[in-house]
Amino acid sequence: MKNIIHILLLALFVYSCGSTGGKNFPSDKIANSKNDTVRIANDSLEYEIIVIEPGFNIFINSYAKPRGYYSQNYLENKNRLLVSEYNQRVRQPMTYNPDLYLNEINYDSNIDYGYEVNYLLYNYFVYFSRHYNQRFSVPTRI
Repeated sequence: MKNIIHILLLALFVYSCGSTGGKNFPSDKIANSKNDTVRIANDSLEYEIIVIEPGFNIFINSYAKPRGYYSQNYLENKNRLLVSEYNQRVRQPMTYNPDLYLNEINYDSNIDYGYEVNYLLYNYFVYFSRHYNQRFSVPTRI
């Protein structure tokens, strides 16, 4: 009798460790994954930045310094330097991981993108450097 209980417990343990294949997950959980996409756009200037990074939205809402903490001038200067370094890494796929550095960022320092774009772009670099353990020559802080 004691052996049967042990066998049943073992069978229950093995069954509970089975894969989740064939289970239907609620559609609202799948829909929530779209919340990790951040779109930054200004239709009058005809530009658009789309950040598709799991966890970035949570980072912005939980860990980033609040809007207004940095001046727009500070963010523009940081972004100019960070974008330049990022684009150099995109152009060197043998040196830097091409899975991390996919596309160049077309950031023109002569265009006034506004505070929100500069804020989100800077915080993307902060998130990117922390999440992927990348160091830029321009320090990113939180």
